[in-house]
Amino acid sequence: MKQLNLKSLPLPALTLALTLAAPAAAAQTVSLTLPDAVTRALASGPDVTTARANLQKAQANLKATQADPSAIITTLTQAQQGAATAEATLAGTKLNVAQTVVTQYVAAFEAAGRITLNQAQVALDERNLQIAQARLKARVATQLDVNRAQTSLGQNRQELADARAQLPVLEAQLTRTLGLNVGSDLKLTAPPAPPKLSTTLAALQGGLEKRLPTLVQAAQGAEFAALQVRIADNDYTPARTLSDARTALANAQRDLEGAQRGAGTGVRDAYRTVQDAQQKVDLARQQAANAQTALTQAQARLKAGTAAAVEVQQAQVQAQQAQFGVTQAQDGLWRALAALSVASGTDVTGLVR
Repeated sequence: MKQLNLKSLPLPALTLALTLAAPAAAAQTVSLTLPDAVTRALASGPDVTTARANLQKAQANLKATQADPSAIITTLTQAQQGAATAEATLAGTKLNVAQTVVTQYVAAFEAAGRITLNQAQVALDERNLQIAQARLKARVATQLDVNRAQTSLGQNRQELADARAQLPVLEAQLTRTLGLNVGSDLKLTAPPAPPKLSTTLAALQGGLEKRLPTLVQAAQGAEFAALQVRIADNDYTPARTLSDARTALANAQRDLEGAQRGAGTGVRDAYRTVQDAQQKVDLARQQAANAQTALTQAQARLKAGTAAAVEVQQAQVQAQQAQFGVTQAQDGLWRALAALSVASGTDVTGLVR
């Protein structure tokens, strides 16, 4: 095979040849915290960018309409409502994006923790299999004991393989949401402890028609229908027009009331989910403390010669499992807080700026 003579190539071809010959660039390493990830998505995410542009457009239209002396009241009202809707949509979009980032971030971080836990479990199963085989050889155990150890080891090896396969998928989802380069190497810091829910249910349920985009639009529909009734309620407009306007108003008011009931129920359910998640965190922390105490006791017995090393290894894995349970419970609380934020139109995560 002939060697490529770079000296004989024109400049563009030489540049291309050198580019193709260069080794592939190393994957970009990105270190993230949960607050950083949310901030990044809110600053440059496509959904937020679009909602922000729509708000600017609606505000410009309102300003132009207000400056137009010939604009009639219905046109002005529609412009005002359009700006209010765009503002509520932007706020709602931010909360939705934050929920997506929270969900994807904790899922990826949890998957990495599961790999570590599964590795420890596999190591313990390998040790238990060795012990079972030694006991069988010494004729103090049966082949069934060995088979059980082998089955446990096989199951946990498969779980480890599944966890390793899942992690890059979850990281890729988060990478896309944050607008990072494909193949970026994410280094995720443990999410901070979720904040305590200090807002009352009544406070979150109040004023939903001013915060939730769907309720804002429903309230505006009722408001505009009422305006149409006032415009038609005179002696120079046909009675049928007034009757139709009143019917439209009644329908709009029923739609608003139904939307308000549904939204209130959604907030109540999401609030209860947060309360349940907080209780699960407290319980998981207590279980982790108990597992750590058991580990300390096992280590003391090993030092005193009254326990085997495998017993300490077992206690270590159990402590890891309990600590992973804390991580899962906290992640569940983060997800619940993000869902409540979306349902109420009020950020209770402390992540949305």
